[in-house]
Amino acid sequence: MAIEMRQQMKLTQQLVMTPQLQQAIKLLQLSRLELQDLVRQEMEENPVLEETLEAEEVKEQDQLEFAEKEEQPSGEEKEFHEVQAGTETLRDTDWDSYLEGYNYSSGEQYYDDEDRPSYENILTRKGTLVDHLMWQLNLTNLTDLEYRSGAEIIGNIDEDGYLRATVDEIAVACAAEPELVESTLKKIQEFDPMGVGARDLRECLLIQVEQLGMGGSVEEGILRDHLHDLETRKYKQIAKALGVEVNDILTAARIIASLDPKPGRIYGSEDVHYISPDVFVYKIADDYVIVLNDEGLPNLRVNPFYAGDVKTNPQVDAKAEEYINDKVRSATWLIKSIHQRQRTIYKVAKSIARFQRDFLDRGIEYLRPLVLRDVAEDIGMHESTISRVTTNKYMQTPQGLFEMKYFFNSGISTTEGDFIASESVKNKIKEIVDAEDPRKPYSDQRIAELLSAHNINIARRTVTKYREMLRIGSSSERKRHF
Repeated sequence: MAIEMRQQMKLTQQLVMTPQLQQAIKLLQLSRLELQDLVRQEMEENPVLEETLEAEEVKEQDQLEFAEKEEQPSGEEKEFHEVQAGTETLRDTDWDSYLEGYNYSSGEQYYDDEDRPSYENILTRKGTLVDHLMWQLNLTNLTDLEYRSGAEIIGNIDEDGYLRATVDEIAVACAAEPELVESTLKKIQEFDPMGVGARDLRECLLIQVEQLGMGGSVEEGILRDHLHDLETRKYKQIAKALGVEVNDILTAARIIASLDPKPGRIYGSEDVHYISPDVFVYKIADDYVIVLNDEGLPNLRVNPFYAGDVKTNPQVDAKAEEYINDKVRSATWLIKSIHQRQRTIYKVAKSIARFQRDFLDRGIEYLRPLVLRDVAEDIGMHESTISRVTTNKYMQTPQGLFEMKYFFNSGISTTEGDFIASESVKNKIKEIVDAEDPRKPYSDQRIAELLSAHNINIARRTVTKYREMLRIGSSSERKRHF
C-alpha cells in the first residue's frame, strides 16, 4: 500500500478549558488572603469592576450631598463679604484658653521625658543579627583591614549564627592574610550572642562553655572528644574515658543541653504568619451552623455607567465598545465565580460537619475515617473539586482550628470490627508517649500492644511510621537518665 497524504474531515467532541473556566478552577484552590489580593488586582486593572457601598454608607452619602446643596447660596442672596476682626473682637478673645486647647503639631505632646514612649516602641524595622554584630564591630578597636575582614565575616554569618565561608575565602575577598582573618574571627566570636561566628556545632558549644568560665571542665572535654557518644547517650563510656563518675557526666550533659545550638535565632527576621479561618462552625442548640468568613472580601458589582447599552451612546466608537464589553464580561464572570466558590465551600464545610459530628461533639478520639469520595457523593460534585476546595482552607470548630484536609484520613480496623481514623491513632500514640516514664520509655512493639488493649489493631512498623510523622524520637532517643 502506497503512503500518501490525504485530507479528511472528522467531527469530534472534546472539552476545551476556556479562560473563564480556568479562572473559576483557580479561584477554588485560593486561600482567602490570596483571593483578596486577586480581587484587589482585578479592581485596579478593570475599570468596570467596583466595590458596592453598604446601605448605611449610601444613606450617609446622600444626606451629605443634600446638606451641601442646602448650604450652597442661591443667586438671590446678598454679595459675600470677607469677615474682618476688629479691635473689640481681639479684646474679647480669651487667648489663654485658646492657646491651651490648640495643638501645635499633629502628634501627641509630652511635657515630661517619662511620658514619652520608649525608643524600642517606635522602631520601624526589627533589628537583625547583622545589625547587632556590626554595631559591636564599630565599637571594637580595629585597624582598617581588620574592620573590612570583620565586615566580610559578619556578611557570611547566616540567621542561625554560623559562619558559612572559610577563612581562606574571606582572606581572598578582603586581600588579607589568613592569620589576620582568623584573629578577627576570634574577636567576633566574643560578641553577643554567645556562640556566634562558629563554623560547626562543636565550636559553637565550646565558645559558650568558654564564655561561661568552664574552660578545662568536664563539659569541655565531652564537647571536644565525645560529642557523638553524648548524642547516643553512652554515658558510662564517656565517664571511663574522662576518668570521672557517671553522675558527673549526667550533670555535664544537663548543662550542655541548656546551651543554645542556634544563637542567632533570637534575632531572626521571620515574621509570624497568623491563620485566618475560612469557615466558622458554631453549635446552636443541637445543630451546627456553618458561617463563611467574608471579612476583607469586598462586595463587587459592575459599574452601572458601563453596564448599560453602550451601543446607544453615539460618542462610543467600535474599539471603545469592544473594550467595554470585554471588561464587563470579565467582571461579570469574576463575580459569578466568587459566588460559586463561596457556595461550594459552604456545601463542603456543611458536609464535613455532618460526617464529623461526633468529633465536633466529643473530640479527636471520635474522628471518623473520611475520604473525598464520601463528600463528593454527598453534595453531588467531583472529587477533584472537593480536593481544590479543601486546599489552603481552615475551619474554626468548637474543638479548635483545623485545616479542612485534616478531616480526610484513612481508617484502621479495630478488634470490634469498626474503623478508627488514623489521626485518632496518632493522638493516642502521643498520649501514650507523654504518659510514659522517661527513664524507661516504651518501644514501638510495646506501644502497639498498648494500642491493642484499646481495641486498635496496628502493626509495629505502622507505629514507627506514625511516631516519625509526629516527630517523636525512638525509645533510645527519648530515654532520660536524670
